[in-house]
Amino acid sequence: MSENESSTRRLARRLSWEAILGALLLIAISGGGFINKDFLTAENWANLLANFVEIALMALPLSLIVITNEIDLSVASILGLSSCLLGLLWEFKCPMPAAIVICLFAGALCGALNGFLIVRFRLPSLAVTIGTLALFRGFAFILLGDTAVADFPPEYAAFGLGVIAHTFVPAPFAIFIFLAIVFWVVLHHTTIGRSLYSVGGNQTAAFFSGVNIHRLKMLLFICSGTISALAGIIYTFRFSSSRADNGTGFELSAIAAVFLGGVMVQGGKGTITGVVLSLLLIGIINNVLTLADVSNEILRIVTGSLLILSVLLPNLIASTRERWRFMRRQREIAAPV
Repeated sequence: MSENESSTRRLARRLSWEAILGALLLIAISGGGFINKDFLTAENWANLLANFVEIALMALPLSLIVITNEIDLSVASILGLSSCLLGLLWEFKCPMPAAIVICLFAGALCGALNGFLIVRFRLPSLAVTIGTLALFRGFAFILLGDTAVADFPPEYAAFGLGVIAHTFVPAPFAIFIFLAIVFWVVLHHTTIGRSLYSVGGNQTAAFFSGVNIHRLKMLLFICSGTISALAGIIYTFRFSSSRADNGTGFELSAIAAVFLGGVMVQGGKGTITGVVLSLLLIGIINNVLTLADVSNEILRIVTGSLLILSVLLPNLIASTRERWRFMRRQREIAAPV
């Protein structure tokens, strides 16, 4: 094997998925500025960041769930249920701080139901959360039906639409940044994070090493439900509208961001950094297409394509790296002593 070929393969092995996403992000930003002169304006970036903050929030706990080789498809339905509950409580003159706490608690209960069915009855999380996806959305329609609540206090609507002083960063996006840092620390620098990786990599080995798998998964689904409810509250304030169909389809975008971020479908691998980069990449792509007056149908096609690619590409890269390792070992064995 030539020296150049050896250097190329060493570089490929060291090239992380996060580095690839970072390069794609730079290309997307450059392409967006070339396609539309309004792309790089502060006003557009404020809209860009605001438009995916709810999806970004839901993707954080979803990343941890997928790392443990589970899935939660009910996140967007919990968002919609939280939005409807907030509107209903406000209509009944409930103080807004109390209504927010009740909505977060309701989200935690929804997550606890998912966790209980998965942990207690050992049901597949895919089947359970497909069922609760429909269940929670149905509850949302029971609460408000086809009506909407729109007369929320101006100060809360201002938070949903406002930006941090002297910046173009939306106020709700600051909540995402804070939670992303918390999740990054927990996943990569605590024993909880190591337990999550071990559960996703080999659940039997994790059990015999002393990891309380049932409690861990239960906490993950409760966390997912709570943050999905928070996303519903932010969505409601941002649009000043509480509707049963709020957030419909958001679960696909959140899952696409998680998989595109390098979290493996089989569990055991993934980083918060990769998920954040993929969220920005998807947000930029959608924003550029929107500026180009692309229809919603095309945007759905793009989201579906990204979901397929997000599953295909990391697995393809991993299998290629494994093939290179195997071929190198074979050459080392065959090499004369």
